[in-house]
Amino acid sequence: MKHEIIEKLHKNFNDYAQKTEDSLEFWFARDLQVLLGYDQWKNFQKVIEKAKIACQNAGLAVEDQFADVGKLITAGKGAEREIDDIALTRHACYLIAQNGDPRKEEIAFAMAYFAVQTRKQELIEKRISEIERLTFREKLTNSEKELSGIIYERGVDNIGFARIRSKGDQALFGGNTTQDMKRKLGIKGSRALADFLPAITIKAKDFANEITNFTLKRDTHIRGEQLITSEHVKNNKSVRNLLAEKEIYPETLPAEEDVKKVERRIKSENKKMLKGGNKKKK
Repeated sequence: MKHEIIEKLHKNFNDYAQKTEDSLEFWFARDLQVLLGYDQWKNFQKVIEKAKIACQNAGLAVEDQFADVGKLITAGKGAEREIDDIALTRHACYLIAQNGDPRKEEIAFAMAYFAVQTRKQELIEKRISEIERLTFREKLTNSEKELSGIIYERGVDNIGFARIRSKGDQALFGGNTTQDMKRKLGIKGSRALADFLPAITIKAKDFANEITNFTLKRDTHIRGEQLITSEHVKNNKSVRNLLAEKEIYPETLPAEEDVKKVERRIKSENKKMLKGGNKKKK
C-alpha cells in the first residue's frame, strides 16, 4: 500500500475517533462504514453481525464492545431525525475489519490501525506490510492447491507435482533450484521456501501459478508431466522477465521473517490488546 494512501487514511481514522468521559476511545459504526468504503448501511450491517459472532466466540460480552446508540442527523429542509448507530470499541472495530472485504485497501489499513495500541503511522505501515504478506502467502497456498488438483486430474501424482513446482521455481529464480534458494537464504529442514520470501516474490510465484491454472483449465489438451512442466516453466520465465524489466531479480532478494512467526506475533499482540481493553472495562 502506498505511503500517500496510508497517510490519508491515517488522518481520516484519527479524525473520526471519539472519546468517552473516561477518555476511552470509540468509533461510531456509521462513521466506520464510510471509512471502510461501504456505500450501503445494510451491507455493512452484515459485516457487523459477523464481527459480533466472532466477539461472542472469543468469550466476550458483545454489548460491551458493540453498544447500540441513537444519532440525530439533519434530513431534508433542515429537519432532524434519529437513526440507529453503534458505539464501537477499538477491538470491535478490529473484528469488523477482520470480517470485511479483503479487496478494499481500507480494510488492510483498519486491521493494522486498530491492532496497534499507538497511532504512530510508521508502526501502522509496518503492520499493514505484515498483514499483506500473510495474505499473499495464503493466496499462494490456495493457487498451489488448485494447481495440484488440476495436475492430478491430468494424470500427474504428488511426486510429479513436486517436480513441476521445482522446475517453476528454477525458472523464476534464474536457474537456482528450490534447494539452492533455501541454502542461499539459510532455510533449514523441511520448511517451505515461500515462508521466508519477500512479498513481491510470493506474489510472483502466485501470479505464475494463476497463469498456469488458467491455461490448463482453458487448454484441456495439455496433459502429462512433460507438457504441464513446459507450460509452468514458460509462465514462471514470463513473470521473471516482467520483474527483470524493473531490475528486480528474485534470487538476489534477502530472506524476510518467517511468516509463521509473523502470524503468531500478530495473534499474540491482538490477544494483549483484547486483555488490555477488558482491564479498562473493569
